[in-house]
Amino acid sequence: MAPSPNKSHSTKPPTLEVGGFFKRHSKELSMKLVGSRTGFDRQILEPTINRPGLALSGFYKYFALHRIQVIGLAERSYLKHLSEDNARKRFQDLCRQNIPCIVVSRGQDLPGDLLEIANESEISVFQTSMVTMNYINAATVRLDWEFAPSTTEHGCMVDVMGIGILIKGDSGTGKSETVLALLRRGASLVADDMVRLRNIEDRELIATAPELGRSYMEVRGLGIINVSALFGVGTFRTEKRLDLIVTLKRETEINEMERIGLDRETIDVLGMNIPHIELPVAAGRDMAQLIEVAALDQKLKALGHDSAVEFNKKLLKRMRDQRKSLV
Repeated sequence: MAPSPNKSHSTKPPTLEVGGFFKRHSKELSMKLVGSRTGFDRQILEPTINRPGLALSGFYKYFALHRIQVIGLAERSYLKHLSEDNARKRFQDLCRQNIPCIVVSRGQDLPGDLLEIANESEISVFQTSMVTMNYINAATVRLDWEFAPSTTEHGCMVDVMGIGILIKGDSGTGKSETVLALLRRGASLVADDMVRLRNIEDRELIATAPELGRSYMEVRGLGIINVSALFGVGTFRTEKRLDLIVTLKRETEINEMERIGLDRETIDVLGMNIPHIELPVAAGRDMAQLIEVAALDQKLKALGHDSAVEFNKKLLKRMRDQRKSLV
């Protein structure tokens, strides 16, 4: 199984600012700002959450200072049982650690003097109505998404019968026309032209479209069209796992074509080998139907049925039987 020379190049995940995290996820995480905005430019450097219970007790040897700090019921109770001066000192020590931000859970308020310390240290303080562990779980999922390695591919991403297919090809090979035909057959558009891919825990690649271009695609001769408005909301998806890459090529550009399908080609995308096939484009060929068959064949492979391998085994068995009959 030889990898294709056409490889994707990953881009380093951008650093995540506190302000950007709050802007994109505050609604889902039930967060609101109760402190100063001066800490919005601070960097979140690790995609997980920390509860600073040990830090507030004075132990900083293994303190995770690059993470969002969540103050839950236990941390608040501990601070309340300290003297006022001691609580201020412990909280000042926490704010001197260059932490990204502080989130107070269960809709509780941070005492005014402690909030003042955070503001003076230019650390933003947020409040969430969520229970501490629920917030940690939900925020970690969103941080994993933000920090996942990502890249951008040129092509059209569609969901064909549950199989996520990235259709690539040079200009003029009929990508847009093929996608339109697939949409009429029940497929869903994920992204047109610029496809953003994220590697989620080395488990799967998730494709999305830039927010501005979602549900829109460009068709040569027609311009920009709104897929959802023309074909219905069911013909658009915000994200889809990438299962297969199909490259449309002119027949004259394909020197040797795989006829049986035993030599499976893959493309390395963000460290994951994605199955890849090349389809020759010619007048009269129904490219949408071919891609539908490719999607069904990919489904069979996922279930452990490889048509080419099964046919090859039957052929070899027939040849062995014929040899035995000649002996």
